[in-house]
Amino acid sequence: MSLEFLNAFKFMKKKSLLHKMDPRAKLIFSITYTISALLFTAIIPLFLIFISLIPIILLGKLFKQWIKSIRGLSFLILFIIILNTLFISLSFAIAMILRIFIMVSAFSIFFLTVDPNDLALSFISMKVPYEFAFAFSLAFRFVPTIAIEAQNIMDAQQSRGYEMQKKGLINQIKNLFPLLIPLIICSIKRAFNVAEALESRGFGSKKERSYYYTIRYNIKDWIFTFYLILFLAFSIFIKVQFNFMPEFLTWSLPV
Repeated sequence: MSLEFLNAFKFMKKKSLLHKMDPRAKLIFSITYTISALLFTAIIPLFLIFISLIPIILLGKLFKQWIKSIRGLSFLILFIIILNTLFISLSFAIAMILRIFIMVSAFSIFFLTVDPNDLALSFISMKVPYEFAFAFSLAFRFVPTIAIEAQNIMDAQQSRGYEMQKKGLINQIKNLFPLLIPLIICSIKRAFNVAEALESRGFGSKKERSYYYTIRYNIKDWIFTFYLILFLAFSIFIKVQFNFMPEFLTWSLPV
C-alpha cells in the first residue's frame, strides 16, 4: 500500500489562482465533477471530463501531487480491471477507472488547495453549526498526520525485520495487517486526547464566537461557479441526449 495517496490530499500553500479562490467554489467544483462522472458509463464522455481537469490542475500548480494521487490508486485499478473484465467487459472496466480518476482528482484538488482554517470558515458562512464545521476541519487536518504515522509504523515494522515492501498482490494484502491495526489503535488514542483537550478548554461553552478574519465570494469565484454550473448542465444535456449520439461515442456496456 502506497502512502503517496494520502500525502496527495495534504494542503500545500502555493501562490496560484486556484489557491486564492473561495473554498466554497472549490467544493462546488468537486461535487460538480463527481456528479458528472457518475452520469456516464461510456469511455468517451468520461475521458473528455477527465481531460477537462488537466487545465485546472496546471492552473493550481498541482501536477506532481496529482500524479501521486493517481499512482496511489494502482492497487484499486488492478482490482477493477481484473474483476470487471472477467465478469462484464474490458470497456466497462476502463470506464470505471476513468470515473474513479475523475472523482479522486477533483477531491484531491480540493484538499490540496483549501486551508483547513478557511474550510471551517466557509462552512460557518453557510450557516453550518460551528461544532460540525470544526469536526470536519479537524478530520481534514488529520489526513497528513495519519500518513506520517503510517510511515512511522512501516519504518518500525521494517526495523523489526518485517518485510513491508514485498511485491505481488497477495503480499501487498498481507502487508496491510501489521500497518492497519497499530494505525487504528493510535487513531483511537489520538481521538481521546483531542476530546480531552477540547473539554479542558471549554469547547462549546459559548454559542457566539468571533473570528480573526472572514472570507468572501469575489468575482473570480462567481465566474468559476458559473462555469461549473454550465459544465454540469451540459453534462446532463449530453446524458439526456446520449441515445442519439453516434454508436462509437457510446462504446460501453448498455445500462
